[in-house]
Amino acid sequence: MQRSIPDKRPLELFIYIFLFVLYSGLSSIYPFLPPLFAVLFTYFVKSLDEKNLLYIVAISFMLVIFEANAGYMLFTSIIYLYIVYKFILPKIMQSFNCQKCIRASYVVLAYFGYFLFLTLLSNIFLLEQPVIDYYIVYYIVIEFFIVSIL
Repeated sequence: MQRSIPDKRPLELFIYIFLFVLYSGLSSIYPFLPPLFAVLFTYFVKSLDEKNLLYIVAISFMLVIFEANAGYMLFTSIIYLYIVYKFILPKIMQSFNCQKCIRASYVVLAYFGYFLFLTLLSNIFLLEQPVIDYYIVYYIVIEFFIVSIL
């Protein structure tokens, strides 16, 4: 059986990736634009729950772009988000019943947890410590509102 209408998901995903690359470039120039790391984390969790390989690869590509713009080590965000998804999120889902609380924990885990993970890696590999700036609190507030809308 053939489909009469072609599947538009890959084209839509390509447009999202293109827009994210443009936005990522703008957010590296203008620090008041959040890097959307918590939004990517939310979609990463959603695509892992749905077992959608196309979206997992696309979000992983977007995370690599985020790392490149921020100057972090390659693939650390993907490794961190998968560790959080596998070990920490099931405990959070058991503890909280409200979706807003779970989404708020996504945002806090995305930023502060990733900073702690980078600090741990820098201590293990004897690299320079990552620096946390005051924009992180602003990013957490903005992205909490964005993630609560999703």
